[in-house]
Amino acid sequence: MTSPLTLDGFSLSAQQVVSVARDLSVQVALAPSARETLKTTRGYIDATWMHDDAPMMYGFNTGVGLLKDTRIKVADIGLFQTQLIKAHAAGIGEPFSEEISRATMLLRANAFASNYSALRPEVVERLLAFIHAGIHPLMPQKGSVGASGDLAPLAYLAAAIAGFDEAQVMVQGVRMSAPQALRAAGIEPIRFELKAKDASALINGCTVSLAVAILAAHDARNLLTDACLGLGLSLEAMRAEMSAFDARIHQARPHAGQIKTAAIMRTLLAGSTRTSHAARAVQLPDELRRTDIPYTPRIQDVYSLRCAPQVFGPVFDALDYIDTIISTEINSATDNPLIFGDDAVGFEIISGGNFHGQYLAQAMDLLAMAVTDLGSMCERRIARLIDPTLSWGLPRNLMSGTPGVNTGYSVVQCAMSSLVMENRSLCVPGSVDNIPAKGNSEDHVSNSTWCARKAATVVANTQYIVGVEMLLAAQALTMTESCLREFVLGQGTQAAYDEVRRQIPACVAGDRWFHDDIAMAQSFVVSGSVRDAVVQKMGKFI
Repeated sequence: MTSPLTLDGFSLSAQQVVSVARDLSVQVALAPSARETLKTTRGYIDATWMHDDAPMMYGFNTGVGLLKDTRIKVADIGLFQTQLIKAHAAGIGEPFSEEISRATMLLRANAFASNYSALRPEVVERLLAFIHAGIHPLMPQKGSVGASGDLAPLAYLAAAIAGFDEAQVMVQGVRMSAPQALRAAGIEPIRFELKAKDASALINGCTVSLAVAILAAHDARNLLTDACLGLGLSLEAMRAEMSAFDARIHQARPHAGQIKTAAIMRTLLAGSTRTSHAARAVQLPDELRRTDIPYTPRIQDVYSLRCAPQVFGPVFDALDYIDTIISTEINSATDNPLIFGDDAVGFEIISGGNFHGQYLAQAMDLLAMAVTDLGSMCERRIARLIDPTLSWGLPRNLMSGTPGVNTGYSVVQCAMSSLVMENRSLCVPGSVDNIPAKGNSEDHVSNSTWCARKAATVVANTQYIVGVEMLLAAQALTMTESCLREFVLGQGTQAAYDEVRRQIPACVAGDRWFHDDIAMAQSFVVSGSVRDAVVQKMGKFI
């Protein structure tokens, strides 16, 4: 049996978050050392500060926001925590997915394990019990401005953790109340008693923004790998001039991502003769070339082929930067206030602004822009693949069967262009927007939740675009096979082509229900099936 993932607040990785979010079998435990430090700190607070003459400590014995100067009597602290959740449950719209809910609970538990929030160990254990039981609080997607944390969506998580009757959860795809789920899972108590700082800690920090960001960045990394495969297949289908990928060109402008992209293409297409001068000299039936004029070499290709390293490269580099932001944020304390010190010298509670989501907001705006441009270039190659005047003679619309009766893939390309346009609209930066909130106590907000949500939408849209490029490039390769029979694909592109064909037979008998082909093409990217087949054939290529 695999040992559980242990949380200490300082060493959780993005890959581990993805694993827990998407695999219900992964077990998670609080590190014993973290449990002891939480217990020690909380014992000091309960013994020293839980009386009505204690210093004013934000969120412990004071109200929040503009009510920060209002003392909460010890006798009212439990009620205050309950009312705090109700007051912040102001979310709007459809709920986040179960995997976002699951990732959020893990991230919140990890943040508490660092012991900067002075939270009771029982709260962390309650979060982990929900993860193990597959109970996923439903959190509305809209309502957070990414300052003082994702207050609105996290209030719904806190309500579920506390067992509120109003709180709704998902368990194995079934929606029910939190108390129903707790009873079914045998988790006691059904109504969890909230004590000082419990609710205010649960709703503080941009943890929902972070959960969305982690999964979006992870999916974008896989998407970029698949975009390289789609590019490789298109280069083969259009018999591209590979001199643009010569290592010397990219060493002359030595951006890491650009060099990497060109190297990947050389690796995938190693051994290809489809991209040779001899292959380009073959005239395809639909190519507009007079047979009585000697063949003239192309010299260089259009930008969507030739400049791919210069466009894909910045995406590689952007993802590297985004990963550093996410990695730091995963193991950061984003509550307010934070507690510092130890039992020997005493503790100090300090108010600050670690809950502000600007790092995440800017990183997600960058992700949206980088992936949108990636998808835009992929779509331009899709458009070329269906136009014989731009593809050097590939069949019009990659159509099979009787012309006119059958249309081919032209509307599939049109659908991909609609996604590109939607992505471009989603690139309007949210991180520079600002509407002061809560009576101007939050006079600058990050909008991180919206930035993460729109970046995730861009990634999801582009999964279709990248998958469809693979689909149409494979269709082009199949349709020109008889004309170019003596020429072979590269080792990597051959493996990718074979896997595409294994899952989607070539369209050679006229139009069919292309909706299913598009869905299957998108699944290439989501499942990783094509990239896995290439790795299995030739080893790691990125």
